[in-house]
Amino acid sequence: MKRAVSRWEIVGFSINDVIGSGVYLLPAAAAANLGSASVGAIVLAGLGVLMLVLCFAEAASYFDRPGSAYVYTREAFGELVGFEVGWMTWLARVSSVASLSAGFARALGYLWPQANEGVGRALAIALPLLLLTAINVVGVKSGARTAVFLAITKTLPLLLFIGAGIFFVSWEQASSVVAKPEGGLGAAVLLLLFAYAGFENTAAPAGEFKNPRRDVPFALIVQIGVVTFIYTAVQWVALGTLPGVVDAQTPLADAAARFLGGWGGLVMTVGAVLSILGTNSNTVLAGPRYLYALARDGFGPRVLASLHPRFRTPTAAILTQTAIALPLAFSGSFEVLATLSVVARLATYFGTALAVPVLRRKLRQQPGAFRIPGGPVIPLAAAALCVVFAMSAQPRNLVAGAIALAVGGVLYALRSPPRTGTPE
Repeated sequence: MKRAVSRWEIVGFSINDVIGSGVYLLPAAAAANLGSASVGAIVLAGLGVLMLVLCFAEAASYFDRPGSAYVYTREAFGELVGFEVGWMTWLARVSSVASLSAGFARALGYLWPQANEGVGRALAIALPLLLLTAINVVGVKSGARTAVFLAITKTLPLLLFIGAGIFFVSWEQASSVVAKPEGGLGAAVLLLLFAYAGFENTAAPAGEFKNPRRDVPFALIVQIGVVTFIYTAVQWVALGTLPGVVDAQTPLADAAARFLGGWGGLVMTVGAVLSILGTNSNTVLAGPRYLYALARDGFGPRVLASLHPRFRTPTAAILTQTAIALPLAFSGSFEVLATLSVVARLATYFGTALAVPVLRRKLRQQPGAFRIPGGPVIPLAAAALCVVFAMSAQPRNLVAGAIALAVGGVLYALRSPPRTGTPE
């Protein structure tokens, strides 16, 4: 693989993966569950996710090859655990591609009503996904630059919303929003996790980063700071400028239309479309690197471990992921696929958090490795946080996760010998 991606491109890649459709839906959903306390809850969620981010930052500082959590847990606990984590991580990726593609069509429907059904919906799902697939086949550099461009285009509308809206905030209104009677903390927990999720993919293409052991931890920590600030500020402005925010279908567009006029609502709607497209761009880039890493170790057809002779990208893995995600996007709803993605991610987070203390013992001689302060306290607290997230999920979602793990166990039993050498 070509090592072509620089530090700040990794930062843009990381931010692009986290700030997605969630931020445009978060104000109404969080307020419906928690009322005015949603602002503080977003800050607390950011601090909680910071513990997970630190675990990924330390684990990433030990390795310079692709695979992220799969590599970390395999090194710490062996092949079976590593494969199960890699399998669940990739399931999260392919379901995320499908859910984001379906969500993109829905968001585009506000600008182009034909995207809501029939041929228009099919085109709105397929064409952007095929374009992102082609960009990432051509090379990781083009994929990373696309991610950085989309990260900028999705962040600017949010900064405009914050910068202009802060002058119109009613502090009395923002502090008196009441949650819906059916709302509650349990529903809010997974909602907030979905909004912050995506950081775990930053290290997936580590084999194509110039200095991943140094730059990935830096990018992860910058990302969580930027995202927490934006989410908190957006929530406060939405609560303080939009009466009835708990019932809003498009809270940011509605709020921006109130204090900026009709063009403000249009800008936020375009921002939402670009935001979903940007997150999907990252997923199309990162997901196939898990397939590639798994196939290199004998888990899957050898062709998935091959690189394009010219572009040096895992083309077969990229095309395979798109071929699976497309029919899922056509047939599944955004909400169902998004929930599957969140539940599958918990295996990634839990496995990596527990792997960190083990990697410290095994790889303690690694020069320049990032080290979380406080010994095992933060990794164990991060693992406990994953259990809290899991307890907040619906039983049927946990059953689906258990079935996915069981299928992974069967696939592991059918594995072939690991690949050796450089596949072509």
